[in-house]
Amino acid sequence: MKTTLAIRPEFPDFDIYRALSWIKNEADWVSLRFVQKHTHQRTVRNQRPEINSVTFDRGVMVEAMVDGQLAYAGTSDLSEQGLRMAARRATYLARVSAPFKTVHFSEKLRPKARGCFISQRHEGLDTQSLGEFTDQLVAASRHLKVSDKIVNTSAEATLMETWLHYVSTNGADIDERFLLVSNNFAVTAQDGNESQRRSMNGPVARCRQAGLEFFDFEVLLVDCERVGRQALELLAADNCPDETLDLVLAPDQMLLQIHESIGHPLELDRILGDERNYAGWSFVKPEDFGRLQYGSNLMNATFDPTVVGEFASYAFDDCGHPATREYLIKDGVLLRGLGSLESQSRLGLPGVANFRSAGWNRAPIDRIANINLEPGTSSLANMLASVERGVYMESNISWSIDDYRNKFQFGCEYARLIENGKFTKVLKNPNYRGVTVPFWNSLTGVGHRETFEVLGSRYCGKGEPNQMIHVGHASPPCLFTKVEVFGGGK
Repeated sequence: MKTTLAIRPEFPDFDIYRALSWIKNEADWVSLRFVQKHTHQRTVRNQRPEINSVTFDRGVMVEAMVDGQLAYAGTSDLSEQGLRMAARRATYLARVSAPFKTVHFSEKLRPKARGCFISQRHEGLDTQSLGEFTDQLVAASRHLKVSDKIVNTSAEATLMETWLHYVSTNGADIDERFLLVSNNFAVTAQDGNESQRRSMNGPVARCRQAGLEFFDFEVLLVDCERVGRQALELLAADNCPDETLDLVLAPDQMLLQIHESIGHPLELDRILGDERNYAGWSFVKPEDFGRLQYGSNLMNATFDPTVVGEFASYAFDDCGHPATREYLIKDGVLLRGLGSLESQSRLGLPGVANFRSAGWNRAPIDRIANINLEPGTSSLANMLASVERGVYMESNISWSIDDYRNKFQFGCEYARLIENGKFTKVLKNPNYRGVTVPFWNSLTGVGHRETFEVLGSRYCGKGEPNQMIHVGHASPPCLFTKVEVFGGGK
């Protein structure tokens, strides 16, 4: 019997309906959110297996409402005693804090939703052995090393199966099952004192909801060789110039641009001031919605957890709010924030179904999910043809943005100089900086549907205690005018 990637530890079944019956009378309203995660992490470095880990985690978050106040308590003890203790803890916290509440909550903020969601996959984790999968990563590491100047290669893969089941005393019953897969292939090249890193899409971009078909190694091995060759190009390349130029960003760099300068500033809990200490506030004000010209009329950004296969697609958020596609920004005008039913109620502003938690031991908060820049009408060739002198950048390597998500500076792995509408030489150490609203108003070209790429990240951190969560971003390449670019470590 071969050991497949789908082998799970043996645990007794958990009956969530029975569990709810044990605690349903503890408070005015009660919910249970059961989360189970089974994760494989595989890394091959320099053609040798380095990490082969399997983790399994599961537990329940109890939420209780007393006199219009909500409170939580989590537990990994799924016995009747363990669940009763958690429910009593949540009820106690809600009761003692109710006299001091600033907002009165009701069951309207916890919809009576019923439904299910299953990630689409064509090849399950039981279709390949652990040895076969690791051998393919070894082959990828071998194809990355195209020269002796490649001093380090890394081939990584993460596969996570997540089961979330949510029920409540007002009749909610949601069953969602996700298969999240991601990979990263990267090299470091060195020649004397010069070293350069190059990866397939940057450190966080190749993520989908899919099965093992996502790992098309016939294609990936060709891409690995390209990555190795581009690292060698960077060793011999000129530094990115220090100028104000037109800038074309590839989809894998648009991922970070969207994430940091659209996603986080529009989270309503930041605008409310709930999220200040850990990751900053927002320059956006409540009165900006419906008024602020966030970008040029080519800018159309959507919140869309309905895209099949995107990394943060789902049918309901973690309070049972049905997920729908909504425009955050349309024709450049800010319309809607990233706020759950709670934040919407507090601010009196429209939001979305983005109340999400990182696991059973974290309470949901307003989070980025799938934030996409909708396709335009330009081809990459047409955008390049309009540029007399500019820079094209791929694959994020560094990022910095201020506490108001306003001023930013990003660095990329790989760049090409654009002269008279055509790519010319390769550039190393490319960086650019800007201010969010003026930057997006400089958007003058958006790639068409054929250039649109669906990407994502496993590493969006927020909250105290920290919650690391997966997000999806999709975008075509885009052209911005009069952007400050620079090279080196300035």
